[in-house]
Amino acid sequence: MRSRTPDRLCAEAVDLARTAAEEAALPGMVGEHIGAVADADRVVTHLFTANDPGYRGWRWAVTVARASRAKHVTIDETALLPGPDALLAPEWVPWSERLRPGDMGPGDLLPTEAEDLRLEPGFSGEDTPPPNSAVAEGMAADVADTEEADVLPGSPAHQPPPARGGIAALAEELGMRRARVLSRYGLHAAADRWEEAFGPKTAMAQAAPATCVTCGFLTLLPGSLRQAFGVCANEFSPADGRVVSLAYGCGAHSEAAVMPKPPRPAPPVVDETVVEPLALRPERDGGSVEDTGPGEELGHS
Repeated sequence: MRSRTPDRLCAEAVDLARTAAEEAALPGMVGEHIGAVADADRVVTHLFTANDPGYRGWRWAVTVARASRAKHVTIDETALLPGPDALLAPEWVPWSERLRPGDMGPGDLLPTEAEDLRLEPGFSGEDTPPPNSAVAEGMAADVADTEEADVLPGSPAHQPPPARGGIAALAEELGMRRARVLSRYGLHAAADRWEEAFGPKTAMAQAAPATCVTCGFLTLLPGSLRQAFGVCANEFSPADGRVVSLAYGCGAHSEAAVMPKPPRPAPPVVDETVVEPLALRPERDGGSVEDTGPGEELGHS
């Protein structure tokens, strides 16, 4: 294996490399010579400091080479390349992924795609329940598997469920089987806090195109709170995971601006992928070219 020691003639061609870099750069933008790197046999890259303030840490790289048994060195390539501590632009992010949670402000509008995976059709008028509802077919098997799972002794799940039809079963279903429950005063105090933080009087709601009551990302609370509050489930909304008033709203409303499906392009009129035979001497007036004389074929009288 040959060593990567820089070729002597190519390594000595510093002035030639500097001249090439100065021709490619603006006047005065080529700095001192940093060094030479052997790329291959009789191929060397000379590095020069870039004095351009907009390219801090970059270097002018001029590659020179010579043929075998030749003493004449020629320029191969000139480029501006980043160094180890170069100032680089951040990694490019597609425009559809640049929005992050917390970026939205009052008046901003976030469109949703027509087939957003986070949304599904709501009430359709059919008697068949949605596929992910608690009464859908196929859910009973999952519930049975869960009930047969092993639980640790003494855990809350180890306690036997209340008998069906009893007062305890009814209280369990209504969520009332607790030592104490939220009083009316505590309920109103919590509602006031939620209304002040995410209510209709906030700047975000005032600039929103619609309210949360018509948003597909709203999950209603159980009990009497569902009449006025719900939980936002849109990661791009400023209220994601928060209890919001049904009169609240933001630009991330599911129906504020629905992006249409991309149009399907029409079939090409001219298919450039197919080879079509073309006669070099087309027939004229129903006769072949062979029927005409040399003068007529060339257009002479």
